[in-house]
Amino acid sequence: MKKILVTGGCGYIGAHTIVDLIENGFDVVSVDNNSRSNTRLLEGVEKITGKKVKNYKVDLCNFDDTHAIFAENEDIAGVIHFAAYKAVGESVEKPLMYFDNNVVSLINLLKCIEEYKTPYFVFSSSCTVYGNPDQIPVTEETPQKPAESPYGVTKQMGEKMIEEYSKKATTNSVLLRYFNPAGAHPTTLLGEYNIEKPQNLTPVITQTAIGKIPQMQVFGNDYPTRDGSCVRDFIHICDLANAHTLALKFMIDNKQSSNCEVFNLGTGEGITVLEAIKAFEKVNGIALNYVIGPRRPGDVVAIYANKDKAENLLGWKPRFSLDDIMKSAWLWEQKLKTDEKFYTGKNFQLN
Repeated sequence: MKKILVTGGCGYIGAHTIVDLIENGFDVVSVDNNSRSNTRLLEGVEKITGKKVKNYKVDLCNFDDTHAIFAENEDIAGVIHFAAYKAVGESVEKPLMYFDNNVVSLINLLKCIEEYKTPYFVFSSSCTVYGNPDQIPVTEETPQKPAESPYGVTKQMGEKMIEEYSKKATTNSVLLRYFNPAGAHPTTLLGEYNIEKPQNLTPVITQTAIGKIPQMQVFGNDYPTRDGSCVRDFIHICDLANAHTLALKFMIDNKQSSNCEVFNLGTGEGITVLEAIKAFEKVNGIALNYVIGPRRPGDVVAIYANKDKAENLLGWKPRFSLDDIMKSAWLWEQKLKTDEKFYTGKNFQLN
C-alpha cells in the first residue's frame, strides 16, 4: 500500500478523503494542528474503515516540526494538502493571518516534498481563483480575474507557487479547484463539524433548522441573478473526496500530460442561495427562519463548473444530488445534537 500524508486530516474534507483513500487501498497518516478541528472525526473514520489513522498534531508553519514528519515517514508516496484557513469573510477581516498561514505552510510542505523526493502532490484549491468570471460555467482555461477575498488570493498564490516549482521538480502535482463542498457521509459518522461559527451556507442552514442559530441571513438579493442571490455549485463531500483518490491514481498510472495538471470539481449546475434554502426546506419538511441582509464583502456573484476535464481524464462523475446533500447534512446535524461529546464546543454558543 502506498502511504499518503493528508494535511488537515481532522477536518471536514480531509476526513472524508481519508475514508475514500483507505477504501481504495492506500495507507494514510494525518497532520493537523487542531486549531480549527479536533481528532473526533478520525474516530468516525475508524468506525467506517476499521483503520486507526495516526495524526501528528503539528503546525505546518513550523518547518522543523513538519520536516520531522517526513523524516519519520520516509516512505510517503504522496501528499494531499488541505490544511488552510478557508473562511472568505474572515479573510477579509484578517488578511495577514491568511497570508501567513496558507502560504507559509505550503512553502514548508514543498520544501519537504522536494528534499524527500515525494512523487505525488495534490493541492486543495478553489473556484475563488477565478474571481468574478466574465462567462460561466468556468473551464480550467477560464482567465483568472482578481480574487474577491484574501482567501482567494492565497489560493491563486498557492497554485502559482506549485506551477513554478513544477517546472524544475520531479514531483507530479494536481491542483483541484473545488466549488462548494456540502453534505455528510451516508453513515452519518462523518460530516462538517464547526468549532467556530460556520460561514459556509449548508451548516448555517442546518444550524438554523435545529436552533443553534436563531435566524440566518442571506447576504444580498440584489445581484444580477435569477432571484437576486448569489449562484454557487454545490458538490457532495463524498464525490469531492473520491476525486482526490482518482487524482492520485491518475498520477500513479502516469496519465498526466504535464507534471502539474488542473481540474475543476463541481457538478456543473448553478444553484442560487435561495434555491438551496428551498431545497433544504422541501426534502426535510422544515421551514427556515431567514432574513435578507446586505451583501457580504468578498462574495463572488455567480460561479459554477464545467466538469468535462475531470470526467474525461480522471474518470470522475458526481453521484449525489442537491437533495442528497441537504438530506445528509440534516441527518448529520441531528446526530450532533444527540452526541454530548460534540455538544460542548464553542459552536453551540452562537447567539
